[in-house]
Amino acid sequence: MKTEFYQKLKKECIEKESRLCIGLDIDYDLYPKSINKTIDGSYDFIKMIVDSTHEICASYKINLGFFEQFGYKGYELMEKVVDYIDNKAITIADGKRGDIGNSSKKYAKSIFNQIGFDSATISPYMGRDSITPFIDDSKFGAFVLCLTSNSGSNDLQKKMINNNPMYMSVLNMLKDLKQDNIGIVVGATQEDEMRRIRSEAPLMPWLIPGIGKQGGNLEMSVKIGNQDGAIGIINVSRDILYHGDSTEKDIYVRTLFYHNKIKDFLND
Repeated sequence: MKTEFYQKLKKECIEKESRLCIGLDIDYDLYPKSINKTIDGSYDFIKMIVDSTHEICASYKINLGFFEQFGYKGYELMEKVVDYIDNKAITIADGKRGDIGNSSKKYAKSIFNQIGFDSATISPYMGRDSITPFIDDSKFGAFVLCLTSNSGSNDLQKKMINNNPMYMSVLNMLKDLKQDNIGIVVGATQEDEMRRIRSEAPLMPWLIPGIGKQGGNLEMSVKIGNQDGAIGIINVSRDILYHGDSTEKDIYVRTLFYHNKIKDFLND
């Protein structure tokens, strides 16, 4: 039986015919003059994004660092944003948490029970006991870092261990947990490795960053990520939020562009 998180994720993707995830990153350096560079201005900006895109967007990813930079006011804003999104789409806390078991339990409680996220990104470096608190309740999901899109992924993730790259050790550990509310982060800039990962875990959900400004291949990412009925959601942040003058029309038009491109590739 599939978990509640998996079913919710799949339902959002299928009903909206969408695999799009919008990253809601607050970056004053990129704000156009029309957006007020304050906490209140950021909240209004994010509400506008959600209002104009939620019908064609399956999920929203909130990178915690962009909110934590403002201290307690950033945390208040984050809670307000998650509450505003509510059941309009899946929410992902992109904090890449991962600590010893007791600490991870508190992180999970904060992210899921206090702030109200549906899922979170997790670092696997400290092993399975740092991951399990995020997947104990089937209502919530975890996207574990497997192979990321940044150039630094070569430093550790592709290092060989027993004739396999480290990212395969991560994947095999997650497969052994045998839970459907586990997904992985797989960068869109890693085509050959993406094919291998998908063949080894045919139905595991993916969160795929690296599209847009990072130069990942959208068509390839959609097709491999969603191969044979799997769910692979495509994250786009700056190329939507800061398209044109960041007006409501600009953001909707750019979101619709990605939505239609993804849908075309899914149906190709």
